[in-house]
Parts: sequence; structure tokens; C-alpha cells
Amino acid sequence: MTRPADDDKLQQLGRAVLETEAAAVAALSGRIDAGFARACRHLLACEGRIVVTGMGKSGHIGAKIAATLASTGSPAFFVHPGEASHGDLGMITPKDVVLALSNSGETEEILTILPLLKRLGVPLITLTGNPRSRLAKAAEVNLDVSVAKEACPLGLAPTASTTATLAMGDALAVALLEARGFTAEDFALSHPAGSLGRRLLLRIEDIMHTGESIPRVGAEASLRDALLEMTRKGLGMTAVVDERGRIIGIFTDGDLRRLLDHGEVSIAGMQVAQVMTRGCTTVRADLLAAEALRIMDEKRINALPVVDADGVLCGAINMHDLLRAGVV
Repeated sequence: MTRPADDDKLQQLGRAVLETEAAAVAALSGRIDAGFARACRHLLACEGRIVVTGMGKSGHIGAKIAATLASTGSPAFFVHPGEASHGDLGMITPKDVVLALSNSGETEEILTILPLLKRLGVPLITLTGNPRSRLAKAAEVNLDVSVAKEACPLGLAPTASTTATLAMGDALAVALLEARGFTAEDFALSHPAGSLGRRLLLRIEDIMHTGESIPRVGAEASLRDALLEMTRKGLGMTAVVDERGRIIGIFTDGDLRRLLDHGEVSIAGMQVAQVMTRGCTTVRADLLAAEALRIMDEKRINALPVVDADGVLCGAINMHDLLRAGVV
């Protein structure tokens, strides 16, 4: 029975893998040349989709590269080369560009579809570990992703080679992103459910309380009525408005605590206008929810009234709303 390795040996093996793969990626820097730029030009000129293909582990890497391209402004999808010759080749049009991955450059499933790609006139970009392979020679541009050795001690399992291919794919995607002027907002549009999407797309109007759920009282309201309104609406504050609905102040649970800290204060008969905060911070409905969070953090407050261009109260938002929306 094989003896299990001790902790030091396991750590040594792990470091060796990372060092081998880091060296493989570092070696790619010197291969970012005119050929890389030509590959980018083909991809930028693509009027259709970037079709990524690869077998086995290269296929898994290809699927990830396609996903990265698609999410960074270069429409792309993955086609399995084995399925391509059984009908999926119909997914490729003359307006597309094919990005083929093969460490050996001799993957039969990809070589089989080359004549059909040539017939369509589709530009072929390849990432191979053998620049003299048939696949590399058939390409408009071949990007060399060869590695000195695999991280696998047997030299069999694709490890450093797949890492290098993935890194080259990322280099292409990011170069295209920059060339297209792709912005964080563009990224958010394709990731609406992600945290970045919520920060860059979600606006206050999407999550604010409106209508009868807005806590509000008139300037003539008693403090007791203001406290009841705060309790009913549950936002920890109430806006104070004039006869036209324009906000003139705010009363919060913090204001109440500070009022009570002054000692024996009788609130009977007291009007909210006597103790409200005038000139309170307000926001507009079209402001990003993330900006509302920044304002709350900066001002150390937990709720904000929302007003229109005329200062008329039209909504309210608090920290719990931002938490529920995933902005925090």
C-alpha cells in the first residue's frame, strides 16, 4: 500500500505545480507580437460571432474563453468539434470567425471540419502548442501556447498547457475589450444579476417606497402623529412636507433619541416642526442605488427621502432596502 505523503511533501508538490504553470504563463509575454495583433484585428472585424472550438480539456478551456469573450463585448459561443461534423457546423456562418484550440495541433475532429470552414471563407485563428502542426499551418493566425513542460510529473495530464491557453484567451478578450471601448456599464448589462450589475444598473426608483408606503406628515403635525407615522411605515423616519408636498425636513428615530437624552422632555403638544432636521439630505429617483449607499455611509444615516426636480417628495429608501436588493 502506498504511504501517504506528509504535509511538507504535499506543500512542496503544490508549489512546484504553481511555479511550473507561472513559468508557462510568463513565457507567453514574449509571444504577444504582430501575430497577436493580427488575430485581434480579425476578431474585431468579425460581423457575426466568434466560434470557439476544442476537444477534451482544450474544449473545457474553450468554453471558458467563449464565455469571457461574450461577457466582455465580443459575442462568442462554443461549438464541440465532434458535434460540428454531425450538424452543428450549421451554427457557423460566413460572417463568423473560428477560434480553434488544440495543444497538439493535430486534433482530428477539428481537422475534419477545416475544408468546410475554408469553403465558408471563415477566418481561422488557432491556439496550439505546435506551430508546425497541420492546424497551425491552416490558420490565418496561429498563437503559440506551447509550454516547456506540464505540471503533471508524468508529463501526461494537460496542466501547464491548458493554463497557458486560458491565459492567452484572456489576453485576447481583454485586448478586444479595450479596443472596443467596453465600459463597466457595458459589463453590467450582461451581468444584471451579479453584484457589479446591481451596483451599476440598479437605481433608487427600482427599490424605493412609493405612494402610501412613504412616511410623511405635514409641518403642523404633532410629534405624536409623526411617531405613529414612523411606526406604521417602518423606515425609521418620516419626512415633513409643506402643503404642496415639498420636503422641508425629516424626523428620525435618532432625532427622538437625542430629544429624550436632554432629560425630562414633554412631547405632549409638541409639533414635529419644532424638532425636525431642516435642510436634510435628499436624493433623486434616477440616482444609482450604490450612490445612495455611499451617501448613507458618508452622512452616517440609515434612510433617505427621494424628491423630484421640484423638491416634491416622491419616495423613500433605507438601508434595509439596499440590503434586500443586494447593493450592500
